[in-house]
Amino acid sequence: MTQFALIGCGRIAQRHKTEILRTGALVAVCDIDLAMAQALAAGTQARVYTRLEVLLEQEPLVELVVVCTPNGLHAEHAIKSLQARRHVLCEKPLCIAFTAAWSMRDTAHFFRRKLFVVKQNRFNKPVLFARQILEAGNLGRILSFSLNGYWNQPQAYYTGNWHGTRHEDGGILYTQFSHFFDMLLWLLGDTTVISAAASNSGLRSHFEIEDSFVALLQTTGGALGTAHFSINAHGGNKEGSFTIIGEKGTMKIGGQYLNTIEWNSNDAGVPYTPEMDAGANDNGIYSGNMSNHQLVYDELQKALAGQPQSLPEAKDTVSTITLIEQLYAAARR
Repeated sequence: MTQFALIGCGRIAQRHKTEILRTGALVAVCDIDLAMAQALAAGTQARVYTRLEVLLEQEPLVELVVVCTPNGLHAEHAIKSLQARRHVLCEKPLCIAFTAAWSMRDTAHFFRRKLFVVKQNRFNKPVLFARQILEAGNLGRILSFSLNGYWNQPQAYYTGNWHGTRHEDGGILYTQFSHFFDMLLWLLGDTTVISAAASNSGLRSHFEIEDSFVALLQTTGGALGTAHFSINAHGGNKEGSFTIIGEKGTMKIGGQYLNTIEWNSNDAGVPYTPEMDAGANDNGIYSGNMSNHQLVYDELQKALAGQPQSLPEAKDTVSTITLIEQLYAAARR
């Protein structure tokens, strides 16, 4: 049975706690807010800490550390855990700087430990279908694509915490929409930024980042694409979509969270059979991204047992952080 420690006891930590208790043992939790750590540990035998360094020193049997701290702290906490010779499962995004991403990858390699990244949208059935028909060549040469995310992030999400701060949140491309760029790279390959623009509409307080982002992109295969992300959609989350137009077929992954196939047409006649996906992660104030963490932890157990598995590691996701940083750099020009 895998011995887990969990650091960062905020909203998403509860989802990880559920899966840890299903697949292993939660032996320690850590948060600088003692009350939050105690609340997460309630109902378990987990010991409570307020400093990661102390946890790593006093819990030698911990095999894997789950990092759920603010985005800007992922690199520091993952690297310290890897240096203590523990495997790491890091919530998305991996980090908010490509230099930190390379350091995390290299630390895992040097200490011969695994650094896994939560990319639960890769397990969405429509996304897996898209990868299947792309690998089979059913869409032919890809000509163009579009990524769209029209969500609503209320003021309550940003009040009294790290969300919306430049140094710990990083921006909506990291916190809300990094899954979209991971999917773009996973399905269509390396992509470059042609131009980008970002704006802050001034609708929120305690908010240092953009609330809208648009970009023009091109894959190394020559396909042109657009990206449009907003957290200003009125009345709740409206759409999370990825449209792919090819010589031999066209498809759109849609719904609110990339959880349906809205249309699918190809010369080979390969159909999509709808199946029930998991619901979105409900974080109390809002819902966002698909709740496939049970599949993440199933794959994690295979990985720790040395079995074939499909869980992304840091070396597989550095390109996502690099692309996002290039997008922000283009928007500043």
